[in-house]
Amino acid sequence: MRIAMRSIALACLLTSWSASAPAQAGTGRGRIVGKILDGTTGQGLADATIQVDGTGVAAQSGVDGRYTLTGVPDGVVTLNVRRIGFAAKRVTDIRVDGSRPVNQDVTLTEASFTLTTVQVTAEAEKGSVSEALDQQKVSMNVVSAVTAEQIAKSPDGNAAQTVQRVSGVTVQDGKFVFVRGLGERYTTSELNGARVPSPEPEKRVVPLDMFPAGLLQTITTTKTFTPDQQGDFSGALVDIKTREFPTRRAFSLQLNSGYAGGATGASLWSAQTVGGEQFAMAGSRRDLPKALREVGNFQGLNLSQADKNLLISQFRDAWTPGTTTAPPIAAASLSLGGNDPVLFGHRLGYLLSGSFSSATDLKDGQVRALADRGNTPGSTKEIDRFTGTTASQGVLWGGLLNLSTLVGEGSRFTFNGMYNRTADNDARVETGNFENEGIDAKITRMQYVERSVRSAQLAGEHQLGARQRIDWAATASGVTRNEPDRSEFVQQIVREGGTDLLRWINTSNGGAVRTFSSLDEQSAEGRANWQLTVPAGGREHTVKVGGLARSTTRNADTRAYAITAPGADNDVRELAPEQIFDGRFTAPGQSVLDIGPIAEGGSYTADDRLAAGYAMAEVALTGRLRLVGGARYESDHLVVHAASTLGAPVTTDKQWNDVLPSLALNVRLTEGQQLRFSASRTLARPEYRELSPITSRDVLNGDDTQGNDALQRTRIVNLDSRWEWYPSLDDVVSIAAFVKQFDKPIERVYRSAGSGTRTVFYTNADRADNYGVEVEYRKNLSFLGRIGDPYTVFTNVTVMESQITLGRDTKASATNLKRRMVGQAPYVINAGVQYVSRGGGTSATFLYNRVGARIDAAGDSPLPDVIELPRDVCDAALRFGVTNDVTVRLDAKNLLDAAYRTVQGTVTRESYRAGRTFQAGLVWRP
Repeated sequence: MRIAMRSIALACLLTSWSASAPAQAGTGRGRIVGKILDGTTGQGLADATIQVDGTGVAAQSGVDGRYTLTGVPDGVVTLNVRRIGFAAKRVTDIRVDGSRPVNQDVTLTEASFTLTTVQVTAEAEKGSVSEALDQQKVSMNVVSAVTAEQIAKSPDGNAAQTVQRVSGVTVQDGKFVFVRGLGERYTTSELNGARVPSPEPEKRVVPLDMFPAGLLQTITTTKTFTPDQQGDFSGALVDIKTREFPTRRAFSLQLNSGYAGGATGASLWSAQTVGGEQFAMAGSRRDLPKALREVGNFQGLNLSQADKNLLISQFRDAWTPGTTTAPPIAAASLSLGGNDPVLFGHRLGYLLSGSFSSATDLKDGQVRALADRGNTPGSTKEIDRFTGTTASQGVLWGGLLNLSTLVGEGSRFTFNGMYNRTADNDARVETGNFENEGIDAKITRMQYVERSVRSAQLAGEHQLGARQRIDWAATASGVTRNEPDRSEFVQQIVREGGTDLLRWINTSNGGAVRTFSSLDEQSAEGRANWQLTVPAGGREHTVKVGGLARSTTRNADTRAYAITAPGADNDVRELAPEQIFDGRFTAPGQSVLDIGPIAEGGSYTADDRLAAGYAMAEVALTGRLRLVGGARYESDHLVVHAASTLGAPVTTDKQWNDVLPSLALNVRLTEGQQLRFSASRTLARPEYRELSPITSRDVLNGDDTQGNDALQRTRIVNLDSRWEWYPSLDDVVSIAAFVKQFDKPIERVYRSAGSGTRTVFYTNADRADNYGVEVEYRKNLSFLGRIGDPYTVFTNVTVMESQITLGRDTKASATNLKRRMVGQAPYVINAGVQYVSRGGGTSATFLYNRVGARIDAAGDSPLPDVIELPRDVCDAALRFGVTNDVTVRLDAKNLLDAAYRTVQGTVTRESYRAGRTFQAGLVWRP
């Protein structure tokens, strides 16, 4: 509430400033700004002449096709646009008001033999360039885009929820993107065209749930490779672009609140806090105690009992979660942007935006278990079954500052700065049994994780005459992930005299554990591209060359300590954990407790240096055939230093040099139909942690995990084709087919072991194949007459299959040496219907998603694979205006509340329900 009141106060202040700012109303003269675009390639066209019909007002387009017309008379005007090699165009019905600038983009098509002028209305012309379908149509690649307008009309709260609406895209764990059934290692993410570091300790993939939807302009998913893209591209490239400044000064304030089914208003487990967790900025009391940091891994030290007591006393005495009444969902966002003269009349575009949201998530009816071989061959039976509940208090906030200015008509400079921060504070309590030990048990875990991502980018675009263009960007970015002071406490449930007693399992390394984990990654990237337009044969062709250099440094550290009490009697073991560790057993002279590091911990550093260069050409073979070809060279040098908690350090040094060719052909069948063909070679490099040959282990019933310094990079051959038909501005029908062949794909498999302990390790399989078909359909129902005009139906369906051959020299104990790739779903279905009123003031959207059964983890012989079962997801959103300045938002998510469920044979490995959520909010745009 305090945040909301402060936001409203700031809104009033900014509104007063906006109202008092100088206005142009009453001058009788206005301004038109926009871009001139090539209707075939989507690129900006320089040196186009734009003139207001019947006046002397005119301008030339500059960098990226941008233009500005000043002194335009108020009223309805017509623009005449001309450029050599393109058909002239007249854009009518542009309404100019001196109080605010008008944004008007114009697309030009290459001139035919009969040079006639094309005439369109301003409304139709805007529609052809402002929709996501236009980006898809003019791109040389196979792309899908989601725009800010579409995001605003959906109930999606972050980038991960938004991108799953794209054909062939699934999102795992609510954050990791899988495209065409491929695991997250095969999908790369960029922010404003630059690679984003990952805050995950064992992955280089970026969790997209860290990017608030309110800060996004577009999310573009590119599925085919061209040499100007980075080479570790195989599944897709997801490029997140932050919001751009508006043409005129604009302000908006949004406030939301909502109800989470099963959580809001209920009494739930709540993890203990030290202050600051509600803002993703936990206090220093969670930090690894200084004394424990100084003793390191205890090796070479002869610690006395007094020393051990001192170390144990340094931990917070926090083991058991409390309860709290879960508050409602809350969210707020604020933005201010414009394009104003700030220095001697020179204009600066700006956007300042921030958002904050908090919610309580509940995993209700949570079940987890392991599978063991059954009594008959091929059957499974359930062991180590636990049931319980996990409650999580989450927060996500972020802000951005974007600046842009034109220097003359030939240069544009931009600055994009962004910072996001998120935290989840989990409390989990469950009861069940350990089959091998023959005991019932209660497990209590408190886990707090905070993550941050930051990025600052300075970029420039320079038009050198009509034929040459240079663009460059320098980006500094970084991420952090801190998991300070995670606690696990395990108690045996003993039934005596009809009463259940809880006794600490005091002799196991998993009985009482504290874990401290941190990760920091920093990256600096610079890139530059030069493009030359070459006229030949009555058509225009382009040549493009460029280079990139990136330096990435990652530091990850995890330290875990087990506290035991081998000689403690039942009177001690039956005490509450906060009594056991309140100081009575660490006082001078006490010898009850013991402490030591466990192999769950470990640390590594990675230094990754990438240099790349490319050359490519786009050739207009005829008026209907365009060919894009070229190659990219990448040189990557990676050094990883790693050490387990109990072992010696190990260094892995890798040098990879690759040439990656690409060839694409676009065939324009008619004005609204085209065929695309693409062939390319890309690669996937091992993750940093996977190259470290150290062993770590989860605390509770976990598997040993070991890296492999002999891993090779994966080389992928990609073949794509797609037919597209755009019957109108809002309609599309497309059918795509794809084939991918993997040489030496990296898989997470189980190694055979003589003992009962399983070891997960990483290996290069022999090969894998991935293939499928994507169908997309979007249709406005105006053919039904006036009643159908406000409605649009849309769907995309992807059907795919894969097969991986592990080979017999991997020492794997996999059930199937030939199977689907981990993460591969046989199908993905997205569908929906949207209503938009004729005036545009009201919209309603209904969305449906279903992902087929996919392998969550490969089974180790003789057990089958672990399968995540399909679930149906339905969301709905309603937007309507109550005044000219205020819009109401109503959102409903997960309406069916289908259970999340993974199975292994007949055993349910994990199952829970997340609950339905309902939100209402107001958007104020004065």
